[in-house]
Amino acid sequence: AILAENRPEWAVTDYATQLLGAVNVSLYTTLPPSQVGYIVKDSDSKILVVSTALQLRKAEEIFGDCPDLGLIVAIEPKKETSEHTLGWEAALDEGRAYFAAHRAEIEAMGPAVNEDDLCALIYTSGTTGVPKGVMLTHRNFCANVNSSLERLDFGPTDHHLSFLPLCHSFERTAGYTAVMACGAKISYAESVDTVSKNLPEVQPTVLISVPRVFEKVYAGVMKGLESQSPTKQKIFRWAVAVGTKVAARRAAGKPVGPILGLEQKVAHALVFVKLHEKLGGKVRFAVSGGAALPRHIGEFFGAAGLLIVEGYGLTETSPVLCFNPMTAPRFGTVGHVIPGVTVAIQKGERIIAEQRGDAYPSSLTSGEGEIIARGPNVMKGYWKNDAATAEAIDADGWYHTGDIGRFADGYLQITDRLKHMIVNKGGKNIYPGPIEDQLKAASPLVEQIVVVGEGREFLSALIVPSLDVAREQFKVTGGDDAVFAHPDLLKTITAALRAYSKTAASHEKVRDVRLIREPFTIENEMMTPKMSLKRKTIETHHAALIDEIYAGKGGDDEG
Repeated sequence: AILAENRPEWAVTDYATQLLGAVNVSLYTTLPPSQVGYIVKDSDSKILVVSTALQLRKAEEIFGDCPDLGLIVAIEPKKETSEHTLGWEAALDEGRAYFAAHRAEIEAMGPAVNEDDLCALIYTSGTTGVPKGVMLTHRNFCANVNSSLERLDFGPTDHHLSFLPLCHSFERTAGYTAVMACGAKISYAESVDTVSKNLPEVQPTVLISVPRVFEKVYAGVMKGLESQSPTKQKIFRWAVAVGTKVAARRAAGKPVGPILGLEQKVAHALVFVKLHEKLGGKVRFAVSGGAALPRHIGEFFGAAGLLIVEGYGLTETSPVLCFNPMTAPRFGTVGHVIPGVTVAIQKGERIIAEQRGDAYPSSLTSGEGEIIARGPNVMKGYWKNDAATAEAIDADGWYHTGDIGRFADGYLQITDRLKHMIVNKGGKNIYPGPIEDQLKAASPLVEQIVVVGEGREFLSALIVPSLDVAREQFKVTGGDDAVFAHPDLLKTITAALRAYSKTAASHEKVRDVRLIREPFTIENEMMTPKMSLKRKTIETHHAALIDEIYAGKGGDDEG
């Protein structure tokens, strides 16, 4: 098991593990000792490699509760702290001596590894219960990488700055295995907090990230724009309009033309060059995964001359199922199915649409239903959990994602998460995801949002406001308390909700809101390490506030 931030030692440990035919169990460094102990014990891990003194303390705390664990290897601490802890350098010395004495035996282990042997256990984040160990094989990872590289312009001259956790399947496949497979270079960010500083230093050519990072960059641009003069704001809007035209023509396979091309160069020089410089100045394209990329974010970066290739997948599918074509991206979708993989839409017991990645491109359009998939990238199952495996993978080999979607001209659209569906008091099924996306797009003041209304007469929302945006917008000079208490904050957010509700179906209108000061984070256990909101946890924690919303209120007949 590896409990470490992204660093060269993580890769060294993983490659050594694979060459021995052993299994990598990677853990988030943000996990508390209790969860570290659960995963180490559940996975039967025998060795635990840790990075810093903080992670070593967690390992020492749980050591006695994990009967299979026999050794802790500490990367940073220079001295062994106990009889069962070995320093990194000492481990390398011991390894060199052992390799010299048993070279033939060790070298024979690599060729003996079978494609369908277990390669890694990646534990799901546990939004609805205890984490489950996803069993991924060598074939799962390699098939996924090879299929993805058939459609992605990624090669030996590229350079990747790794900052998403390597224990996340997205970074492990896209930012590690795929980079090494195509001979590109990896640099490791000093930490997540130093990414903005490391980008200009490293000057990556490909940016692999989650939507949250792009949203923060966009919010920073919008925040800075508000303090600019009317003339500069007008130039900015003109530049975005020009960039949007250029992106649209390229996506349609049409020439840009000399006049529009000249305007694009001017727009880049006047407005967008600073954005590119902040990202290092050499990024050819970006890849977004792990969560839905808001459409307006993709369109803005496209207008700025930075293509974001949005994809979709799950830990159980190694993870990529599809992503947008680089030549014709369609924001608001997750693109085409990758080669070797089949994705279908199931409604009830019937498959209403099926798309093979080998049949590319496609004009398939379908109705909405659960997204299911099969292919060489689908997991072997859940570790020591046959019941969960049987529930996830049916008798025909289809993995049931739990996501709701449809095909539109061959592009897959994700509409919501099946498990997140709200059934209101009137019996109507409501998917909160699209509503939350629209409200976030409607106001930069909405930092985080959870729509609630299970068994209730109407929908309401819990919103964590962006205090930085509010401070700038309302010209507040005090601290965060003064910003949060400013009367225009709730007033402005409420106005955005009303504007949305004017065009929404009656049962999808958001009729009330409460602002929450404390953000939803991993530390307060309201967000998973994969940055997904733990809706049930949030609703339980704020139950009194939600009850206050509905006390004495009634919705309309359709609510």
